[in-house]
Amino acid sequence: MTTVASPANGHSNSATITESSSTTEHPLHYAWTYWFMHRAPGQKIDDYEASMIKIATFATVESFWDVYSHLKRPDQVPTITDYQMFRAGVRPVWEDPANVNGGKWMIRLKKGLASRLWEKLAMAVVGDMFDVGPADQICGIVLSVRNSEDIISLWNRSAADARTNALIHDIMKRAMGLPTDSVMEYKAHNESLRDTSTVKNTDMPK
Repeated sequence: MTTVASPANGHSNSATITESSSTTEHPLHYAWTYWFMHRAPGQKIDDYEASMIKIATFATVESFWDVYSHLKRPDQVPTITDYQMFRAGVRPVWEDPANVNGGKWMIRLKKGLASRLWEKLAMAVVGDMFDVGPADQICGIVLSVRNSEDIISLWNRSAADARTNALIHDIMKRAMGLPTDSVMEYKAHNESLRDTSTVKNTDMPK
């Protein structure tokens, strides 16, 4: 059984999902945790981390699909909603020790594209498609649903490693099936710490 919090209404009450009845499960190399955050338009959040709901942690292919299939698709959630899928034990904030020296690749999307691309990226991450640098180089991915656009970002551990970051950029484009001329932006978390433009404030580019 997998116990999850329900993101449908923003409350943290738990729901229980019955996993696949198959006797053989396929373990992932790493366990991952899904998180959820929503705020009403105009609402100010002073403690972003406290506002996040941990949905579930999974460590097999089957439990990934059990969790994923029970979540609302990005085009079904209200505006100003964040989904985060991070390596188990890593908090989806840049102050976490795994993130503090890292950064993120971001791509801004027209409305209607996020559901398909988010699913592709999530499968690539849990499926170890990003075989770059240290084994724990990929920290997690974030989807930010906003009013006029959606933003997908991939967080990695080492912002200073230009070669690894370039590889991540190329794999991310390939995994999501993006056109070669798609514009992606890389931002180190220490820049976000200076200008407070972390995923907390992804409504507007900085």
